[in-house]
Amino acid sequence: MSDIGVLIVGAGPTGLTLGIDLARRGIPALVVERADELFPGSRGKGMQPRTMEVFDDLGVLDAIHAAGGGYPVGMIWRNGERLGEHHLFDPAEPSEDAPYNAPWMVPQWRTQRILLERLEELGGKVAFGREVTGVTQDADGVTAHFRAGEPVRARYLVAADGGRSVVRRAVGTGMTGEEVDPLPTLVADVRITGLDRDNWHVFPPGEGRQEFLSLCPLSGTEDFQLVARFAEGTDVDLSPDGVRQVVAARSHLAPEDVTEVRWASDFRPRAALADRFRAGRVFLAGDAAHVHSPAGGQGLNTSVQDAYNLGWKLGAVLGDGAPADLLDTYEEERRPIARQMLDLSTSVHRGETRRGGATRQLDLGYPESSLTTETRTAPGPVRAGDRAPDGHVGGVRLFDAFRGPHWTLLALGTGTAPEPPAAVRAVHGPAHGTYGTGLFLVRPDGYVGWAGDTPAGLPRYLARFAAR
Repeated sequence: MSDIGVLIVGAGPTGLTLGIDLARRGIPALVVERADELFPGSRGKGMQPRTMEVFDDLGVLDAIHAAGGGYPVGMIWRNGERLGEHHLFDPAEPSEDAPYNAPWMVPQWRTQRILLERLEELGGKVAFGREVTGVTQDADGVTAHFRAGEPVRARYLVAADGGRSVVRRAVGTGMTGEEVDPLPTLVADVRITGLDRDNWHVFPPGEGRQEFLSLCPLSGTEDFQLVARFAEGTDVDLSPDGVRQVVAARSHLAPEDVTEVRWASDFRPRAALADRFRAGRVFLAGDAAHVHSPAGGQGLNTSVQDAYNLGWKLGAVLGDGAPADLLDTYEEERRPIARQMLDLSTSVHRGETRRGGATRQLDLGYPESSLTTETRTAPGPVRAGDRAPDGHVGGVRLFDAFRGPHWTLLALGTGTAPEPPAAVRAVHGPAHGTYGTGLFLVRPDGYVGWAGDTPAGLPRYLARFAAR
């Protein structure tokens, strides 16, 4: 039996993000993964702008930028001829307050390698080949039991073990959802000759049919991600020959043009939400808490942000002596967001909503949270509960000031700024074009927690988190 602060079950993007956030806070944590290695496929390849901001804070953005690229323009094909371009996303240009304002493509396997390298750099680790079979908990902690090896004891456990979460079932939490699309879908990573890598190639089905094919070049690799939909009731052949036959049947390419099939899987798009995100000392995050259609690229991004929300709260409770009921706000804040993103991804899948501002996740916030306090008599454009935008104040870039596990106090156009505690970094400047005027206390996860015209109430607010 080992005794640690947090046991994280699952080494996907969710579990690795949480591991990084806890490691940089000095919280003893262990990530366990049932497989013997990281997930090998490209499945969750789209990074939304808000997730890029999270990765900026966690110190992996340069590696993510180097490993990927922007989304290519779609190219529609029929009978071996190009019919024209298709723009998947509404255009968006970067701005000072939103410097990463367009989606970025990185294959999921590469994202996970980058996150693992960052976790290990910070002193964390993943124990592979550790399959959880059961979970028990008491007033003091949680014990995870494994198919092989000794149990592990922790103060808290986070289930990041996917849509079929063993942990979620072990704690008796249900999941309510719906089938988004009854048609089975194949996704595979392939290498192909005979197609350029400048476009996302789309081969629509014939009239009255639904079996489309798309081949998207994956930036930073030699691979294409293949997505193919089949008629209802089809048994999808995942063998290399089966994948080659799909390409040959639905495009002008020959089977031998698919030179390698590196990974393949099938699924039926569905949307589901866990009935609760917390059961005692166990928390659900990522696909263990919400399962999305891949349309719109919301699943992985919402999952990473679950971990980002939970990480600073676990750090405050385990490292700073904050009251344990702070952890109740994880479900309070993240479950409504997950529900909203599920509705969005389902709407995109059904062609009811374009991939635009809502899918970038920059407008998400926590205005109704019990952690949000707005005391100004006439709030400006940025209010408590909003994402804290980037910008420059007094020669300081705000994302540089926010970067790290601390709180940040912005004093803009006011002479009443207090001397903050050591756990809070202060940035002073004139009234700001984006923020307006006032005092803005930015949480460790980049949202404005408290805003006021004067410091009245600020010390009491910070005391809730034992931010000394």
